[in-house]
Amino acid sequence: MREQFLPFWESWDAINREFYSQPIPPEQLIEGAITGMLATLEDEHTAYLTPEEEEASRQQMEQEFQGIGAEVESNEGNITIVSPFEGSPAEAAGLRPRDIIRSADGVDLTGMDVSEAAALVRGPAGTEVRLVIERDGEPFEITITRAKINIPSVRGEMLENNIAYVRLSRFADKTTAELEETLTTLMAQNPTGLILDLRGNPGGGLYTVVQVADQFLPESVVLIERFGTGEEQLFEATDSGLAQDVPLVVLVDEGSASASEVLAGAIRDHGRGTLVGQTTYGKGTVQNWLSLSNGGGLRLTTARWLTPDGNWVHTVGLVPDVSVALPDTPPGEPFVDTQLEEALQLLGAEQ
Repeated sequence: MREQFLPFWESWDAINREFYSQPIPPEQLIEGAITGMLATLEDEHTAYLTPEEEEASRQQMEQEFQGIGAEVESNEGNITIVSPFEGSPAEAAGLRPRDIIRSADGVDLTGMDVSEAAALVRGPAGTEVRLVIERDGEPFEITITRAKINIPSVRGEMLENNIAYVRLSRFADKTTAELEETLTTLMAQNPTGLILDLRGNPGGGLYTVVQVADQFLPESVVLIERFGTGEEQLFEATDSGLAQDVPLVVLVDEGSASASEVLAGAIRDHGRGTLVGQTTYGKGTVQNWLSLSNGGGLRLTTARWLTPDGNWVHTVGLVPDVSVALPDTPPGEPFVDTQLEEALQLLGAEQ
């Protein structure tokens, strides 16, 4: 093994001895070596995280960060607000869904990667950020004081015809407790049906999705984890869920990935509910997150996961039972959620 590493150290010594631009920070070479090593695995979900990226990922899973408190996405190159979080500085400032953030502290965000733009808007609690917002084609400037934000991953409400609605935006550290609290409130109202909205949910923790599935499924297999050795591990639900009997429709789209597909796949394989929307993302692998001594992290693919029926959704996704596309809504016209409307109709027909 020592001889196999000789070319690495020979290259290291040559770079530090002869490269024309000196000195070279050793951490730059170390991080580059790790990144290059992982790249040879040719797995898009295996990656090295810098200390800054590791911290951002940890905060996301803990559902806490410091900023203005708004979920954003890139829409045709525009950094667009999906929704301000309830009780956030963004909500207090009057920001609305579909507002476009044109600049932050004088930096133009148009065409910028969404994560890079979000990093410019975020910042320590108590500091200010000056934003140029475009709404209905008209720009205006606003200054918002950042705060510590708690990101809810679950929200619920009662819709028409006594149908319960649960929106699950991610599978994070507090999701299980939030879901139990939400379902306890909703199920106490004896709903005639339940809509579980997984649209745009990028996934999260494996054990969290098993706990979430336990609320909707009877005692059964949730997923199969298959390792490179051929060994398999089953993850199962118990028979103690709060919503395992109520008629169920699950909303999915191309943004429903990973743990969202685990949940949707288990619900469909067991005939527990109907999938409505668009074909899901198609991520069928499991990653282990390792913290490194430099503060960075390693995201390493360790297994495939399969639905209870043994299907691998990787790159193909889950095709919904009822395919419904969202309409292209011209600016200024009201948005019609055709997928939610279809779910309401399906549940209404079951009454």
